[in-house]
Amino acid sequence: MHIARRPGRGPGPFRVTVVAAAIGLVASGCGGAKVGSTSSAGGGSSGTCPTFNLAVNNWVGYEANAAVLAYVAEKQLGCKVVKKNLDEQVSWQGFDTGEVDAVVENWGHEDLVKKYITEQKVAKDLGPTGNIGKIGWYVPPWLAKAHPDITNWNNLNKYAPMFTTSESGGKGQLLDGDPGFVTNDAALVENLKLNYKVVYSGSEAALITTFRQAEQNKKPVIGYFYEPQWFMSEVPLVKVNLPPYKEGCDADPAKVACDYPLYKLNKVVSTKFASSGSPAYTLVKNFTWANADQNLVAKYIAEDKMSAEAAAQKWVEANPDKVKAWLS
Repeated sequence: MHIARRPGRGPGPFRVTVVAAAIGLVASGCGGAKVGSTSSAGGGSSGTCPTFNLAVNNWVGYEANAAVLAYVAEKQLGCKVVKKNLDEQVSWQGFDTGEVDAVVENWGHEDLVKKYITEQKVAKDLGPTGNIGKIGWYVPPWLAKAHPDITNWNNLNKYAPMFTTSESGGKGQLLDGDPGFVTNDAALVENLKLNYKVVYSGSEAALITTFRQAEQNKKPVIGYFYEPQWFMSEVPLVKVNLPPYKEGCDADPAKVACDYPLYKLNKVVSTKFASSGSPAYTLVKNFTWANADQNLVAKYIAEDKMSAEAAAQKWVEANPDKVKAWLS
């Protein structure tokens, strides 16, 4: 979710998540269980690997990370992996109790870092996943190829007539997702003096459908999107370059006139897990892959309707050298 210095990703793209934690750890989104409620990732035996409690936050990109890590931990390390479907903020509460060993796609959360890593010291940053989080304005590939200068925001007014729709009131339409997604787009349009109007598609699925049809039918569309996202492996949308992001340029949401920041997504583990000697810790520590890798596995799950385990198996079997590096 991006509100000035975006505190976290949230379900789908960038939705504000309000977490109510009463007695125990209450999960939201996937499954709606408490932290103590578990779902095994598959067979596997504990062997020399203790039980690995893996938080699974509720968006498919995270699920792709978790699927591959769980598959490798079980099939190659003999771990018993317990997936815990939890809201991203709630996941951190399990670090102190030992109910959560790892969060494997963290989007910022400076407040949680301060509380659990800096102050309580019950968690530690285990480094980047290799995924770079991007939020911004995108166009379909055919449009960027036909009009290469459209990816420079300075040229957007020239192309505004191309994007007019029945809903944009004579201006170019900038397509956003669900009205609940928090973005800077309306402020950006105003502050950059662009002849556009933000129009909401209603959902992430509607955005994907519109971009897919725009590429297939060579129709002009410009809209809000984000990476990593599985749809990018099907239609590699092209990002429009807004004025470069600088620290603090989005501090006042009403005055934002810069692009969204990049997010170096990272892994966070409990300090208990880090000192446990579990081979799963080494796996998580060494785990790194690219946006294209995550997008592909997420596509297997979301679009091709494969199970998480089957999607992970397909990717692992196609990338033995990457997996080998994680285990060394």
